[in-house]
Amino acid sequence: MKILFLCNKSPWPPKEGGPIAMNMLIEGLVMAGHSVKVLAINSFKYQVDPELIPREYADQTGIELIGLDLKVKPLAAFLNLFTRRSYHVVRFISERFRNKLIQVLTSDRYDIVQLETLYLCPYIDTVRKYSEAKIVLRAHNIEHLIWERVAGEAANPLKRLYLRHLAKTLKEFEMGVLNRLDGIAAITANDAGFFRNVLEGEQPSAAGSRWAAVPVIDIPFGIDPEQYPFSPEKAEFPSLFTIGAMNWIPNEEGVRWFIKNVWPDVHRQYPELKYYLAGREMPQWMKLLDLTNVVVIGEVENAYEFMTSRSIMIVPLFSGSGIRIKIIEGMACGKTIISTRLGAEGIDYTNRENILIADLPCEFFDMITICAGDEEYCRQIGKNGRDLVIRRFNRESIIEKLVGFYRTILG
Repeated sequence: MKILFLCNKSPWPPKEGGPIAMNMLIEGLVMAGHSVKVLAINSFKYQVDPELIPREYADQTGIELIGLDLKVKPLAAFLNLFTRRSYHVVRFISERFRNKLIQVLTSDRYDIVQLETLYLCPYIDTVRKYSEAKIVLRAHNIEHLIWERVAGEAANPLKRLYLRHLAKTLKEFEMGVLNRLDGIAAITANDAGFFRNVLEGEQPSAAGSRWAAVPVIDIPFGIDPEQYPFSPEKAEFPSLFTIGAMNWIPNEEGVRWFIKNVWPDVHRQYPELKYYLAGREMPQWMKLLDLTNVVVIGEVENAYEFMTSRSIMIVPLFSGSGIRIKIIEGMACGKTIISTRLGAEGIDYTNRENILIADLPCEFFDMITICAGDEEYCRQIGKNGRDLVIRRFNRESIIEKLVGFYRTILG
């Protein structure tokens, strides 16, 4: 089978959630004997030097990167307020990318064109015109829900108003594109259920009519267990850490909330306990944090080594959708995870057995207190979490499921 991936970021190097999720499927399909071609957007949000992509990877994927300016332009963003177009989406429309896509589609035949995220959907018409391939949307999130939740958390009235406009126009685009697809591969069962409800007519389309029958499946993020050896003895105990791309608003807001509402009490109770912050694109306020025992590291070269060397992973998320790949990776490393219910969405967890759930400041404090006082309990939670992801998120079985979905669509 020949699959063309259209990606909103380069899947290589896999250093943050989106690229990690894309790369998992790409490498898994190649290992399963399928032919894969990758055409990806290269922007300041995830800038990649093509010369640094390993030769073997480039040969296996035929990866090509097309530069695109995704920077928010204040005038264009303001004028967008007076339109019904999604500013999130229009930034991804590029004549250069379209021309390269036409060249790729006319030079080879593909069975599947997989759109990685909603933001590649403006190219559906181009794919239809120049290829007979079936089009599958890989939905990493229900995108408009992220922005609805972010808007709901905004304290500034003007910012809240603008974010609501962004969420509304994004929702109109997202809902309007679903019945133009041949299949949807959502990243969680909850997200798949949402799309099915829309497509089955439980929520009316923008035109008020019923939707076409588009097959939907949940294809979660998967791991290769051999890439995550379990080494609990290497971890600094007790220690707290958060790792993630900090240019993603839910991550940044979650860290801000934790430092303001939880960390002061934790530090008073455990003055020697350290909280490590790691991730790409840290905002200036985070880099300038001057709090005792809050260690701001920034981007790390090896996320696995960073996670392995600490013991308790804090994931304070209150907005977002999809699945938290860093939680899956943390579980694979045998880490004790403390997260919100929203942060743990899409993971078939059991609270206090393979993850610890906290939504309120007092709940985070209580969970940290339990963990800091019982290293053996932490190790057991981590081991149970690792067992869960190896069983539920094994890459090989996920690839088999995805290929079966492709074959169903192809008929």
